[in-house]
Amino acid sequence: MVIGAGIAGAATALALRRAGFEVTVYEAHPDTGADIGAFLTLASNGMRALAQLDAAEPVAAAGFAITTLRVLDATGTELMTAPLGDHDHALTRYRCLRRAELAAALVRETRQRGIPIRHGARLTTVTEDTAGVTATFADGTSASADLLVGADGLHSAVRSHLDPAVRPGYAGQSVFYGYTTAARLHPEPERITMIRGSGAAFGYLTSPAGETFWFARVPGPAVTAEEVAGTAPAGWRDRLLPLLTPDATPAADIVAATGDQLMVTNALHLTPAIRWHGHRCVVVGDAAHAASPATGQGASMALEDAVVLAKALRDAGSLQAASLPAALRRYDWHRRPRVEHNMAVSAHLTADDPANPTPFPTESAAPARRPPDDEELARLLDWDTRLPEEPADG
Repeated sequence: MVIGAGIAGAATALALRRAGFEVTVYEAHPDTGADIGAFLTLASNGMRALAQLDAAEPVAAAGFAITTLRVLDATGTELMTAPLGDHDHALTRYRCLRRAELAAALVRETRQRGIPIRHGARLTTVTEDTAGVTATFADGTSASADLLVGADGLHSAVRSHLDPAVRPGYAGQSVFYGYTTAARLHPEPERITMIRGSGAAFGYLTSPAGETFWFARVPGPAVTAEEVAGTAPAGWRDRLLPLLTPDATPAADIVAATGDQLMVTNALHLTPAIRWHGHRCVVVGDAAHAASPATGQGASMALEDAVVLAKALRDAGSLQAASLPAALRRYDWHRRPRVEHNMAVSAHLTADDPANPTPFPTESAAPARRPPDDEELARLLDWDTRLPEEPADG
């Protein structure tokens, strides 16, 4: 069973079904997964992971392509323009789409493949041993399975079962998101512009329909739950504009042209080296390795997790006690260096002062082992190859 019907959960269910396992998804929300209305960029590695699940086409159709990156400084000077990702093939190009659109596309694929999703099932406790695992939900019902996959996000109940002391921490920035059709911009098809502003890091791109998507990462204290609940979009706009207007860039004009489609959240992250699995539980995506959004890799990393976990379980041949522990260790071995490298890079980029970075919340900002290079990653994601076994000394 998979806990969570968001991006990580739906993708994991698709991967496990392709590996030959019977899967049921349990989602806490009564209709759909949680969403704050934000958008994301799905990188080429994420699209390649989706291709292994035969889900790249519907996701590509839900968003629009990004093939070029431009970087400006606070004066509006162009620092660089370069191709972005693997843009030679339509299904490996970066895609921009709302988080809810990506989750909905994956859930549709899940349902079409006959995978049941039970809504309104909020996990409260997990009981596991070598023989099986039982999940108990807030409504008093329970379910048992051979394996429970926690894809329940940053505040994961499954992770709390595995590693109770771990809590998400504030990464030092609040993140503003917005959408507008009123910004006066020259058409820049398939281009994302990143601005190294004096008061905020800013990024924007415009859809084929003429809607500008933008975000701003602002260092400083976290916004409180009371502020989020009590501040209207105009209040957030008024708070953000003074940080952008000193710069000679389009950022302030874009925000000023934004109406009610403006929201704010805090950038949160986890520490590395947490426990990912027990006897018959394992976590994926943000539940395992949430990073601040600076690298834009959160969704793509979750999609990679889904493929590698399913391959590890498939290669084990069964979920019996004799084979499952080694499969879960193999998943951990192959995924941890890559995702912890992403966590470290994101933490560095999110630091308040790039010249004096906020220390990453661990003794070492680097993973213990080198993350896979591009060729190694391609082999790990290739559905038709077995996962290499980890060294005996692990």
